[in-house]
Amino acid sequence: MGKLRDKMEADLDLRNRSVYTKEAYLLRAKHFAEWHGRSPAEMGEAEVRAYLLYLVREKKVGPATHAMYVAAIKFLYEVTLGRPEVVAGIPYPKRPKKLPDILSGSQVEGLFAAIRSIKLLAICMTAYGGGLRISEVCELKPEDIDSARMLIHVRDGKGSKDRYVPLSPRLLSTLRQYWKHARPKPPYLFPGRIPGRSITTAAVEKALAKVVARCAFGKRVTPHSLRHGYATHQLEVGTNLRVIQRLLGHSSVQTTARYTHVSVEHIGRIKSPLDLLGTEEGKPLG
Repeated sequence: MGKLRDKMEADLDLRNRSVYTKEAYLLRAKHFAEWHGRSPAEMGEAEVRAYLLYLVREKKVGPATHAMYVAAIKFLYEVTLGRPEVVAGIPYPKRPKKLPDILSGSQVEGLFAAIRSIKLLAICMTAYGGGLRISEVCELKPEDIDSARMLIHVRDGKGSKDRYVPLSPRLLSTLRQYWKHARPKPPYLFPGRIPGRSITTAAVEKALAKVVARCAFGKRVTPHSLRHGYATHQLEVGTNLRVIQRLLGHSSVQTTARYTHVSVEHIGRIKSPLDLLGTEEGKPLG
């Protein structure tokens, strides 16, 4: 895309989009242009619709991936090219509200025990131990691990927001083992193959998939499952929903509330009003 790519990158920077969003949008705009073999500036709504239909019908992408492509192409035409009419009629896909598979505590322990790479173990324990998105884990730098205050500084998270989460003593121990063994080159705590760049989320997903296959949980487990597990397990041990919201970096408590639907322990603690009738606890019922 050449100059158009540079302009789109500048537009994303001017709007202070996160590193993850910027890379995701640029990559998907590139895929769109390469599929047609033409500059997006030369194309219109027909080409956009054709590409999105290709993704849905032939590539069989899921709703989340489809939505990311729509968002990237809309940004490209609305902002960078200044042609909002091209994508005005392009809808976002309806995303089914499926509840995530949650690993039990013993399954999380089993997963960690099956990981042979100290780097992958440190990454996965950070995702579960702090409830971080895998993209946030990949972007961590050594100075973000504050062992004096026992905090992790999550910088430029979703929505370009910073936050702090507690640093687990067990996680700190694992991170120190990893540091001693790997001596990662700066600036990232978990560097990738390219000097000066962090490990990619795709690399983590690929490595974890091999471990999950060996564990045979019978559940769909991805790096993001560890964040789901953190949230659900926090709820099950009695952590307030508002606190979990802050730890996860959710803008709305409604997003966090989805975990009340997957927490078996939480549901199991709820009493039926039938059992409260005629009791001291049931007095507010009249």
